[in-house]
Amino acid sequence: MIEKITDHNGVEIALIIRSNFRVDATQFYSAPEYSQQVGIIKYPKGGTIKPHFHNKVQREVTYTQEVLFIRFGRVRVDLYTKELQFLQSVTLNQYDVIFLITGGHGFEMLEDCEMLEVKQGPYSGVSSDKTHFNVQIYKQDQ
Repeated sequence: MIEKITDHNGVEIALIIRSNFRVDATQFYSAPEYSQQVGIIKYPKGGTIKPHFHNKVQREVTYTQEVLFIRFGRVRVDLYTKELQFLQSVTLNQYDVIFLITGGHGFEMLEDCEMLEVKQGPYSGVSSDKTHFNVQIYKQDQ
């Protein structure tokens, strides 16, 4: 099962794919309008993908979306609504994947951790790409 985390209005904040999740066939879990597409592609032994390349396609990216693969360790992810209200915390373990769609997020490493991050580029720098906010104010309801 894919864990879908939504805000109080039903807006998807994140998707989590746990390391033990298995599928019978290829399936994508991200909405078609998202700028990142996340899914699991499954092939039997001997299956093939024809050699190909991707054509130049102009796309508009409004917000950065991130996919994090936990290579090892454990990390707590704190999730916030677009209005910066604390929503919930989730713990990710080795080989778990999280797709951060919208809203805010922060991380605390519970163990030494290594994550592989995939997001749209090029990175435009901290000051223009992201806004930091004070989590103490927003997590006090927890």
